[in-house]
Amino acid sequence: MLKRYALLHDRVVHSEAENAPIMVFVNPDEEERRTLIEAFSVDEHTLLSSLDPEELARIEFEPNHAALIFKTPRNYSGADQLLFKASTMGAFLFADRLIVVAGTDTPLFEGKIFSKVPSLPDLLLKLIHRAIFHFLEHLKIINMLSEELEHKINLSLENKYLINLFTLEKSLVYYLNSINSNGVLIERLKHNQVKMGFTTEQLELLDDLLIEHNQCYRQAEIYSNILASLMDARASIVSNNLNVLMKTLNIITIGIMVPTLVVSIFSMNVPLPISQELEAFQSFWWIMLLAGVSGMGVFALWRLRRW
Repeated sequence: MLKRYALLHDRVVHSEAENAPIMVFVNPDEEERRTLIEAFSVDEHTLLSSLDPEELARIEFEPNHAALIFKTPRNYSGADQLLFKASTMGAFLFADRLIVVAGTDTPLFEGKIFSKVPSLPDLLLKLIHRAIFHFLEHLKIINMLSEELEHKINLSLENKYLINLFTLEKSLVYYLNSINSNGVLIERLKHNQVKMGFTTEQLELLDDLLIEHNQCYRQAEIYSNILASLMDARASIVSNNLNVLMKTLNIITIGIMVPTLVVSIFSMNVPLPISQELEAFQSFWWIMLLAGVSGMGVFALWRLRRW
């Protein structure tokens, strides 16, 4: 699917013109891929890399354009079951055109980041900025989910919340790899500023991107280390909760067995002293009293020993 955009008053707007300077291909079909390869001289391997979620970020320079592959978070859905993954996006910067290739249809040019876009190189840098900002948003969501799961684990006897935490930890590993890959791309952009033809303002924006990227990477690293270091403790909490439950059930069982023993003794079909000295009605209440006293004795012993 092809979408066309143009720059109007430093804003990205939809355009119906065939020669629109901004073209976004969403999961291009075979015909659109042939157009990119033949009409715009896009390398076929680079084009396929921009649709491969496992591809690392990089930059390549062709005779008439610069090709950038960078990582961005994949849109989350309930079917992912708390697994956050990264996707890949390609950007091909020509002298008068910017072509973006994405595997999924997402709103690319929305938000405060794109409030002022004076040129195509600025738009390219802001797309990378958007990816960094998107990673930060997902990291906040992962942190909120981990805190909620921690609270549930404190009261849980099941493993499903631990499995969810393992899934979040796996997501952070994916994100760390993707964010680090984007950092290499930003460094290469800075080293090839002459080839890219960046202005002084664009270089300042690139420096800001590098700072925000480093903050994003450190934040993801901290979250990942916290989840990994406390995972054994959380597993121990679930095991301890189960042990406490089993201990409580055992105490209840013992508390019931002692009065049952008293009643069973006096229910045997053999002569007992109490059956000769007391009437049947009085014997019943004496037996109930002994059973109650024995149960209270077990409870008192439990409190005294702090079992």
